[in-house]
Amino acid sequence: MQENQTEKKKRKGDVVLIAVILVLAVAAYVGIKFYQGMSTEEPVAVVTVDGAEYGRFPLDVDVTEKIELPDGAYNILVVKDGAADITEASCPDGICVNHRAVSRQSETIVCLPNKVVVEIENGEESGVDSMTN
Repeated sequence: MQENQTEKKKRKGDVVLIAVILVLAVAAYVGIKFYQGMSTEEPVAVVTVDGAEYGRFPLDVDVTEKIELPDGAYNILVVKDGAADITEASCPDGICVNHRAVSRQSETIVCLPNKVVVEIENGEESGVDSMTN
């Protein structure tokens, strides 16, 4: 008779444990869906010149913008097909022009001589961890 009561207690404990795990799983699923719903902002290319924000360009709108600096230097930003790219620049090294187009969260194009930075906000995650990004 002792074994029968012990077995019933074990079964009851198992049922409670399974119920708690299911509740936690459902809560995690709902939390993830809620978080995803909150971050539905469209991805934008944020352009800064010498640390000051120059403009924000949605990646879903094709646009060509000539970023002119007071000293006559310039960069041409092209937003097309969901990506931002610098296609022309007056800088001597042209590294920013040779950079690939950016479209994912936190990707950047930097033109050091002209102090122009293009950074993507609210874009798709890159799938690469922060240590290698």
